[in-house]
Amino acid sequence: MTGIATTPQWEALRRDADALEDVSLRALFEDDPARFERYSVEAAGLFLDYSKNKITEDVADHLIALAMAAKLEAARDAMFAGEEINVTEGRAVLHPALRDFSMRDYHVGGENVSRQVRAEREKMKIFCDAVHGGGRKGFTDKPLTTIVNIGIGGSDLGPLMATEALRPYWIDGRRAFFVSNVDGQHIADTLAQCDPETTLFIVASKTFTTQETMTNAETAKDWFLKNGGGESDIAKHFIALSTNAYAVKAFGIAPENMFEFWDWVGGRYSLWSAIGMSIALQVGFDIFEKLLRGAHAMDEHFRSTELRENMPVMLALTGIWNRNFQGAASHAVLPYDQHLHRLSAYLQQADMESNGKRVEADGAPVSCATGPVIFGEPGTNGQHAFYQLLHQGTDIISADFIAPAISQSETGDHHEKLLSNFLAQTEALMRGKTEKEAREELKAQGLAPPEIDKLAPHKVFPGGRPTNSILMDKLTPEHLGALIALYEHKIFCQGVIWGVNSFDQWGVELGKVLAKTILPELAKAGEEKPVAKDHDASTNGLIDRINAARAKIK
Repeated sequence: MTGIATTPQWEALRRDADALEDVSLRALFEDDPARFERYSVEAAGLFLDYSKNKITEDVADHLIALAMAAKLEAARDAMFAGEEINVTEGRAVLHPALRDFSMRDYHVGGENVSRQVRAEREKMKIFCDAVHGGGRKGFTDKPLTTIVNIGIGGSDLGPLMATEALRPYWIDGRRAFFVSNVDGQHIADTLAQCDPETTLFIVASKTFTTQETMTNAETAKDWFLKNGGGESDIAKHFIALSTNAYAVKAFGIAPENMFEFWDWVGGRYSLWSAIGMSIALQVGFDIFEKLLRGAHAMDEHFRSTELRENMPVMLALTGIWNRNFQGAASHAVLPYDQHLHRLSAYLQQADMESNGKRVEADGAPVSCATGPVIFGEPGTNGQHAFYQLLHQGTDIISADFIAPAISQSETGDHHEKLLSNFLAQTEALMRGKTEKEAREELKAQGLAPPEIDKLAPHKVFPGGRPTNSILMDKLTPEHLGALIALYEHKIFCQGVIWGVNSFDQWGVELGKVLAKTILPELAKAGEEKPVAKDHDASTNGLIDRINAARAKIK
């Protein structure tokens, strides 16, 4: 048990928060001309400015001391050494091995897994090259130009996010679809856009038993067989990303078309593995490799850099400060690049599934608040949706603003306008607007005193809202890889300090178990079902209403 909130380092930070309560961020900038240089760090092609947080040298020193008290460096070394830091499942957490091209050895349970990683990566490359080069074709000898990735959670969010982010690198003539929801409309809408002769289905499930994934995969197979394909053709149009060779073969997928990953690769950290096949097929394996190399560059920075100059560490510690000492229970991720429009959704899973925990790794109740609510939209869409709450709401919400200095599509002055909003929002959230400034502004507009009195309270912005700015030159595959790895390591660091296991997700399981119980109680089309009585009154009543509606289907 870490009991981190009972440590002297935690108490020092609490005193810091009290001392800074009436100090404005605006004043901190006015008092320290070097604040920007003091509270920024650069690594792996990314630049992090965390100066727009209510942090001082005392706060920074005490945050580092907190990380040392939590033995963050030892935990980091244990992860890279392949130790079983996922204690509830008895697993190593070694996704950095998937993107290491240095020939370094990584060991899990005494076995050097680096050879397996290299072999599987080479197998992926050969397959991608065969699809792109025409050596691998469909059952009518047409090229496979469309991919449909069928997965959910980490087998969908990561590949989808990265594929969208790398849209400028898409191979001409190729299309990619991602199906995750068990709602039949998702797979039906996707199949309506596909040609069975040119479509390759990627079934991504570690166990090959995930309900949503296998339901969608069976529907895709039925569609394929009803539209010209035969049982023997399944091998040409379906591949599996899994560890369950028996179930894959039973589905009809040839063993050579199964790509493996391992139990030391968590689902939400798996896009670097064979789960990234959809990315590689859409952009080419060379681009996929650059994505991996960018992540590796951030890994090397994280594992070897002193804490105060370590980007993932300082991003994590800033988050700890805001979450536990500034009252920020929610955190917005705001990418100012349309191609990152799925990043916030991806990080919802990465962060909330990792650190949304109420007990420490040893089962003791946590001694402080843990993971925040993560949300976001790309700028400037979010500005016209929820930024009002960020600026003038009653809750403090921290935020990361992310932007490339150069657009992949430099069209007119679009990007300059986008960047001006990116910069203006963090400045406005930091500075705010005082009542005096609001009144002077209204007076300059020629308003009479009664009207000024009426409007001034609505024009006041409290300011002091904490933000980080993450800049890159351009959203390249390398920079995208570094950005994803930055957040992976940030989440890991916060989990270590809070004392939770960031690599299990037991909270996902209960609903799955109950759903299996309820499934046979729901009516098929036109079927009558007895009154439900095995659940609480609400659930029974909802089942009955659903069944009554479904009984009317003809």
